[in-house]
Amino acid sequence: MKYDFAVFGATGLQGRIASKDLLWNGYSVLLCGRDKSRVEDLLKKYKGRTGFAYIEAEDIKLMTDVLKKSGADVVVNCVEGDYNLNILEACIKNGASCVDLDANAADTIKQFALDKRLKENKLISITGCGSVPGIGNVMLRYAAPKFDSFHTIKCGYDWKSNMNKFVVPFSMPTIAEEFMDPAIILRDGKITSVKNPLDSLTLCYPRGIGKQKCFKDEHQETYTFYRYYKDKGLKNIECFAGFPKHSFDRINTLIELGMASDDPVNFKGMKIRPIDFLTQVLKRTKVPEGYKETENLWVHIYGKKNGKTKVIRMECVIHTLKGWEEDYTNIDTGMPISIMAQMIKKGIIKEKGAFSPEGVVPPEPFFKELKKRKMIVYENGKQIN
Repeated sequence: MKYDFAVFGATGLQGRIASKDLLWNGYSVLLCGRDKSRVEDLLKKYKGRTGFAYIEAEDIKLMTDVLKKSGADVVVNCVEGDYNLNILEACIKNGASCVDLDANAADTIKQFALDKRLKENKLISITGCGSVPGIGNVMLRYAAPKFDSFHTIKCGYDWKSNMNKFVVPFSMPTIAEEFMDPAIILRDGKITSVKNPLDSLTLCYPRGIGKQKCFKDEHQETYTFYRYYKDKGLKNIECFAGFPKHSFDRINTLIELGMASDDPVNFKGMKIRPIDFLTQVLKRTKVPEGYKETENLWVHIYGKKNGKTKVIRMECVIHTLKGWEEDYTNIDTGMPISIMAQMIKKGIIKEKGAFSPEGVVPPEPFFKELKKRKMIVYENGKQIN
């Protein structure tokens, strides 16, 4: 069977959401991952439009073979960890375009370096297609033409829940990196870092969330925003993460206890990374009945228009969506990557090469798709979708 899409990492949290969104829109999807049991419900519900293939992100040959048999010309990469380059290599070998959720700084730069090769093969790669990065990048693309110049961009996310219960917000390895890794920022046109992100705690007041502490974290937007808008006079970029206190405290405790470490420990003759063990254990946790979340993704741009100071505050507000309760606000990561993949499939995005969303995703049709999924976009407090 030839599939419309192949979703790599389909058995993970975001991969399941992206897969469900694609299937909900009538496409056929090859679900690729390691744990078939996590997608048995989708295979049964969408029998005739789905299939499963086992993959290992370290094994380029295996992924190449799976993709070749799938016939898919667009890959949705939701694999956890830094495997974007491996997956992109398998895509290029099979003549498939690729969208992914994010990458570390080094891999982002390496993906952009494949621009010429992608163009030669008439393919496109878009990195950072989730929430932030993702929705935030497209909000910046929308706002940028309204300035003659801008010098500073601040972006981030904040969320809250209706219960003080710990529910895994998103990928634990990604969360651990945000809490522990140096926060990369652009200051006065130069890349620098904040060694301990939690030393940078500050207050944020996003719509629908209220007062909440945020901290600077490493996001690829520090590199991609500058790549596309340095000619606008951009000199300063900071990315922030905001967690409700009950979630922040529990994550911090796990980190302090060493459960987020990627240094292997010996257990009965086997080497196990604590972060991998923690990730698998937390996959077993159930979302409490009635649990709901609200999230705000935001981008603030500071600059000038016609010689006057101008500020635009873009926000996207997401609530737990009816019928998607088990995914809470993680839909704002799994759904956008599905939307962007569909835009490639439909020919709405025609460009070839290596991009991040602010360089290639048209805002208006993208925002229209967000609205269909109850994700509301605001410009300085006014709804625009």
